[in-house]
Amino acid sequence: MTANQPNNIAKIRNIQRIITLLIIVLLPLIRAHIASSAEPLRVSLSQTPLSLPFYIAESQGYFAAEGLKLKISDVIGGHRTLQNVLEGTADLATSSEAVVMFTSFKSSEFAIIGSFVSSDNDVKVVIRDGAGINHAKQLAGKKVGTVSGSASHYYLETLLVLNGVDPKSVKISNLQPEDMAKALKNGDVDAIAIWEPFPFKALKDVPGAKILAKSGAYRLTFNLLVHKKIIGVREDELVKLLRALDRAEQFINTQPQKAKAILLDRLKLDQSFVDWIWPSYNYRLTLDQSLLTTLEGEARWARQEGLVKGNKSPNYLNFIHADPLRKVRPAAISIIR
Repeated sequence: MTANQPNNIAKIRNIQRIITLLIIVLLPLIRAHIASSAEPLRVSLSQTPLSLPFYIAESQGYFAAEGLKLKISDVIGGHRTLQNVLEGTADLATSSEAVVMFTSFKSSEFAIIGSFVSSDNDVKVVIRDGAGINHAKQLAGKKVGTVSGSASHYYLETLLVLNGVDPKSVKISNLQPEDMAKALKNGDVDAIAIWEPFPFKALKDVPGAKILAKSGAYRLTFNLLVHKKIIGVREDELVKLLRALDRAEQFINTQPQKAKAILLDRLKLDQSFVDWIWPSYNYRLTLDQSLLTTLEGEARWARQEGLVKGNKSPNYLNFIHADPLRKVRPAAISIIR
């Protein structure tokens, strides 16, 4: 070893330390620059009271406060929002876990980053006057409209089974949500199974229509879904998005009257609707173990009924991306890996 070698080694180590320090200092700045210059995140948002945290975060400036650029598109139905993500016209979507389950048999290109509301009374069965239906048992032999591959489909079949009715004895008609009231009014179907606000609209538009008594057969969750191609690429924005939604849910809980007014304005419905549905929703940002249990149970049902292809259910842990929520509200995560 020459006399200069120790000095050279020391210089190299100093240079390495400087480079490491620069990386530590500059990396967050580089990420911030990329985020600020990136295209807005495209959100396909289902038009429903379930999406209230988004409506509030947007109207109260919570997204803007996080420096988030979003392009929000209002869409009728979570079955359509997730399809937008898979088709590449959106980066994120809001949808029920039932849509997640049905779609998981066809694609694994998306993940759940959080559930933000649950309800056991969002989906309802609306009965046509004169259809001879006063109880779920009397749906046997009737024609019922629902959205195939959605929460309403799962609710309907669960309701039938719990009441001893073979789902195959019911003539299930696949309808889009916006077409259901007309089909009920025209007598094309005897009943419809659909989520809010469509039951409320049907009661107003169809003379004599009534709601089948609440069953508690199904508790849905509404979830924020992301295309896997942006995971790890726009992670900071996902954290900011969840942080804004967390603020919005605190707003719902602390200022319910203002939250109701925002919902009323966004969905263009009357006060009686908001008062009617308000107690049905539990707005809370989570990634709960019960979500996995529900997905697995729904998948078994779908396979047994021949509603999906394949004799094996997906591993739903592969559809969970918990890192962003862990940075916002770690105590809200109870999923076990």
